[in-house]
Amino acid sequence: MSEKRLKRKIIKKKLFTKNRLVILNEDTFEEVFSLRLTLMNVFVVASIGALLIIFITTYIIAFTPLREYIPGYASTKLKRDATELALKSDSLSNALKKNEAYIASIKKILTGDLDYAKFSKDSITATSLETISEEDLQPTEADLKLREQVAREDKYNLFEKAKPKVSVVFFPPAKGMITEKFNPKEKHYAVDVALAKNTPIKAVLAGTVIFADWTPTTGNVVIIRHNNGFISAYKHAASITKDQGDAVRTGEVIALAGSTGQESTGVHLHFELWKDGYPIDPTIFIAFE
Repeated sequence: MSEKRLKRKIIKKKLFTKNRLVILNEDTFEEVFSLRLTLMNVFVVASIGALLIIFITTYIIAFTPLREYIPGYASTKLKRDATELALKSDSLSNALKKNEAYIASIKKILTGDLDYAKFSKDSITATSLETISEEDLQPTEADLKLREQVAREDKYNLFEKAKPKVSVVFFPPAKGMITEKFNPKEKHYAVDVALAKNTPIKAVLAGTVIFADWTPTTGNVVIIRHNNGFISAYKHAASITKDQGDAVRTGEVIALAGSTGQESTGVHLHFELWKDGYPIDPTIFIAFE
């Protein structure tokens, strides 16, 4: 026990023995700075300094932008930019797919390589024949009452106006004799109209010119995109009066009739009408003669 006590006293004495830290001028040995220290004071100051360093480092890593310079920590701006680029790339991918589909549709119009879909004249939608039983055509008692009530109200309605059955009315691109009809079996998705040279060719509907240029097989071609999913094509023209991107009105002159292109057999208009990517017979909607 006495040895342990002795050791403790020696350690305590070393810890609390006052020492002096003196800084001297090397040339003159003049005392520049002196400080009275003990080992305990040095230990306490060192511990507090270490804790301060740990605290400051933790604060910098957790709450300041300086952590971005530490290897292994991602930048907030970098994350934000990466997220924004991911969203933009996704939007660009969708836009690219739409453009590819649109270009594919234009390519099919120019080449005529497309399936044929039959359209109704009145509804301008694909027709499907269904058998309706006579029982379904008989009105019920509630229907009769409703019809009678509507008839009484319409009798005194002065503001009722007649509405057309169809919302789209086509303007004839040109008047002439049809030399070749619409024949999807032979992949002739158009009507050929014989015309005199330089006869004005007009737009069947208002729209935007999406193609106006010369092609080796069909010569000068004008393609117009209209509302409701319609696209009209005018081929073998002698000259074109519109450029790509121009807006045209219904009945506005877009080209002059001619006989250009390798597939042309004379002065005529090769006219195509498309709906939602499918060719339809233009004579269903337009009277050429």
